[in-house]
Amino acid sequence: MSDRSAPPFRADHVGSLLRPPELRRARDDFAAGGISAEQLRRWEDRAIREAVRMQEDVGLSSATDGEFRRGSWHVDFISRLDGVTLGEDVRRLSAYNERGTVEYAANVLRITGRIGLGETIFGDDFAFLEAATTSATPKLTIPSPSMLIARAGREPLPNAVYRDVEDLAGDVTAAYAEEVRRLAELGCTYLQLDDTTLAFLNDPVLRARMAPEGHDPDHAHEFNIRNINRALAGRPAGLTVTVHLCRGNFRSSWFSEGGYDFVAEALFSELEVDGFFLEYDDARSGSFEPLRFVPPDKLVVLGLVTTKRGALEAGDALKRRVEAASRYVPLERLCISPQCGFASTLEGNALSLDEERAKLALVVETAAEIWG
Repeated sequence: MSDRSAPPFRADHVGSLLRPPELRRARDDFAAGGISAEQLRRWEDRAIREAVRMQEDVGLSSATDGEFRRGSWHVDFISRLDGVTLGEDVRRLSAYNERGTVEYAANVLRITGRIGLGETIFGDDFAFLEAATTSATPKLTIPSPSMLIARAGREPLPNAVYRDVEDLAGDVTAAYAEEVRRLAELGCTYLQLDDTTLAFLNDPVLRARMAPEGHDPDHAHEFNIRNINRALAGRPAGLTVTVHLCRGNFRSSWFSEGGYDFVAEALFSELEVDGFFLEYDDARSGSFEPLRFVPPDKLVVLGLVTTKRGALEAGDALKRRVEAASRYVPLERLCISPQCGFASTLEGNALSLDEERAKLALVVETAAEIWG
């Protein structure tokens, strides 16, 4: 069983990395007016080069920029679409961990005009990443179109801009389709869509909240799948697209739990991507049984190594987990990774840079022992 020469790779990762202390200080200085945007970008450039070197040094075949130019894994992308305004008011959400809860304050996104794509979002960022890589394939991560539709769809519709959520989805997916086309034109060959909506729908508590808010909890996942497919329709040849299904990641906490059972059949059989990054780091992730719906032309990246804690997993335990998953998906169509990014927001998760590196190295070493 050999290593893969195309993405997703046997040893892969989700994307975001812990911001080094000097970069966090630079961002604080910029926010306080102490340095210019150009100076901040130079600090980001330096940190990204070092992060790419670290990823290549541990043996990863893909490298990201760690999302170092972003404050949030999704807001920095969505707010750059035409017609979207990031409001000052916030919606407060509870995130959960082993010790209790933490509060996450999400700035409200407002639809102030028709959604469209002006600039190529993260185009310059990808070009820098590509130039910084030596041996690894540069991977770009962006939020899925469902993230905007879900957040903006909380506003009353119809309104002055959109008559209903289908009208909104049409413009969002068209903007995404153009973004995907442009990224491929820039040379991007590995694109990952990060999505929480599909994973959240597996949580019965969260589904129960949807109907009173005017949503259809029984079919929302099918709507989201259709929209992602519309955004990817006609994508250029040579572009690998994967999706990461996340239950939330904020300061080592999460927002939902539950296995993939509720969405599995439609998700795996209908979503037109090349591979799935799935969270399988603890009991709240459910069993591997939903993987029985994965068709023979799709790959599964098992997120077995947690990014929520610094303690290092045992390699033998990871190999046993891969063996268990292979009862549903053949070993040649499996890969492994950390379960999520290490820093979906500036704060990052509760582990050190050395622990982050050790986790990535463990993924590489375990993959080599399994697949050669």
